[in-house]
Amino acid sequence: MMDLYTSTSFECSKIVTERYSTSFSQGIRAFDSQLRAPVYAIYGFVRYADEIVDTFHDYNKRKLINQFKSEIFEALETGISLNPILHAFQKVVHKYKIETCLINAFFASMEMDLEKKSYSSDLYNTYVYGSAEVIGLMCLRVFCAGDDSLYSRLLPEARRLGSAFQKINFLRDIKADFEERGRVYFPGVDFARFSESDKKEIETDIQKDFEEGLKGIRELPRAAKRGVFVAYLYYYELFRKIRSRPVDLLGKERVRVSGRRKLYLMARALLQDKLNTI
Repeated sequence: MMDLYTSTSFECSKIVTERYSTSFSQGIRAFDSQLRAPVYAIYGFVRYADEIVDTFHDYNKRKLINQFKSEIFEALETGISLNPILHAFQKVVHKYKIETCLINAFFASMEMDLEKKSYSSDLYNTYVYGSAEVIGLMCLRVFCAGDDSLYSRLLPEARRLGSAFQKINFLRDIKADFEERGRVYFPGVDFARFSESDKKEIETDIQKDFEEGLKGIRELPRAAKRGVFVAYLYYYELFRKIRSRPVDLLGKERVRVSGRRKLYLMARALLQDKLNTI
């Protein structure tokens, strides 16, 4: 019966992913089947933590995030949790030997969101590492399936790809983050005077992250390469649309990639994978 509990816990993580992100869900479906459940589990874990700090405004967020953190470390110690999202995640952590330091860095960034409203360059880099890059590294542990040499070789590129994705989220949501949460993540940027040159400088940084991240995608095992490439294409399309939008229109309407365009990008990824041209 323990196997039934564990399998339903992974199903819960899949439901969370599908409800919160159609883009990630479609990308995960492009992975080979053995990789899908662990990636759903990682997404479910980080999604719930992010929800605590971003949306649970009527509750004591610090108390909730501390409780969530305490529960995952207890689950890691005991090998079980009655929270199915945490149960699935701890299973993945143990199976793929995901480092505790990555989990701690993630929580450090979530806790920064409880207080920090603007960021220095150092704090910005720390935040991006913990909120995005470590998630890429958790997934990389899954993709490498115990091959420590491959993991070490692809670690820098995985970080750059996670960084690109997070910075695009920041840029897309810059107005909402400032108006709804009082946050400006980009160091030295005053949203009240956010200029085209500010935007272009950020976009140049993101482009460099994308270029390095793509190098790592090309070195991934075949079972993972297609799914990560789908995510890359989705985010690069989002980036392309943001880059073409004047700064005064950024935030007036949330930039999105249409369902039809996502299907095209998925088909493109599948074709490139088949032709071995990723």
